[in-house]
Amino acid sequence: MKRLLFAVTTDLNHDQRMQRICGSLAKQGYEVELIGRQKPDSKPLLQQPYTQHRIRCKYNEGKLFYLEYMLRLYFYLGTRRYDALCAIDLDTALPVYFQAKKKQVPFIYDAHEYFPEVIEVTDRKLVKAAWTAIEKFIVTRTKYAYTVTQSIADIFYRKYNTRFEVIRNMPVLQPSAPVSKEPRTILYQGAVNTGRGLEPLLEAMVGLDAKLIICGIGDEFDNLKILAKDLKIEDRVEFKGQVLPGDLLQITRTCRVGMMLLENKGLSYYYSLANKFFDYVHAGVPQLVIDFPEYRQLNEKYKVGLLTSLDVKELRGKLALLLTDEQLYQTLTANCLEAKQELNWQHEEQKLLRFYEELWQVKKNRNTW
Repeated sequence: MKRLLFAVTTDLNHDQRMQRICGSLAKQGYEVELIGRQKPDSKPLLQQPYTQHRIRCKYNEGKLFYLEYMLRLYFYLGTRRYDALCAIDLDTALPVYFQAKKKQVPFIYDAHEYFPEVIEVTDRKLVKAAWTAIEKFIVTRTKYAYTVTQSIADIFYRKYNTRFEVIRNMPVLQPSAPVSKEPRTILYQGAVNTGRGLEPLLEAMVGLDAKLIICGIGDEFDNLKILAKDLKIEDRVEFKGQVLPGDLLQITRTCRVGMMLLENKGLSYYYSLANKFFDYVHAGVPQLVIDFPEYRQLNEKYKVGLLTSLDVKELRGKLALLLTDEQLYQTLTANCLEAKQELNWQHEEQKLLRFYEELWQVKKNRNTW
């Protein structure tokens, strides 16, 4: 039985992409271990068909966190045997890469983001230079890699002549069940951080007869509560905080409109393809989605929502349209239910399984890694 290691810095209970990847490989017969981060507010781990381990750090943010986490991860991996090691994003790549070389097993890189262009990095010159140097070191030495969008894969090929497979982050296809929708409800799910378009969304709620539900936490959580109060809409905005994936699915199904907004602050956002875009599709919820390349391309094909900028007037007008135009709404809902037959994890899972099958086939013909 092949033993696979995946390393992230996220909270394992809320990382749906890694839950799908590890779950699919475990069901295929792999012995899978997923390592993540023990945060001060982390809840007990949910039961999964694979092994989970959390690393507890003294520091929980900034440079000292990354340094401590990398060191702890490196020494943890050194005590165990694996047949392949996979790093998710650059913040785990160095310890995983060096342990893979030490153990002479395949190193795999899974880029969930275009890391030097994430919003926390892109405007910080020295920090961006450091992550770019790590990216160059890792990607130029990587033979086995995949990422979440074709746009990001194209960037890596242009910069480093390294090919990345594209395995998109999509929900598992489940039977559709009739659900009563709460009238005039708007949902935002995801990180409540800078650059998510939440300030203009709150401003667009002024004068709009609707309720906004926000599921998620982040560095702008408290500021948005203050803004809602200043705008005198606090009675129509519900901040639910962190919600487990299973509960979030139920909430999503009952809402009328989903929000998929981002600000153009770095290429990682601009070329992103967030899982909530597909979550809304699977829930049969038409969405108002930012007019960025990956979302535009999908919406032109499947017509599951309306494209928008972050202009407050445009947001308010298109939200009002989705809340009141029943013919348009029913057409978009029907498109969602049809689109999810193609846009689902069962399809993407085949790419993942084929990737690892081909990796072992190549390994048979090589003596070292």
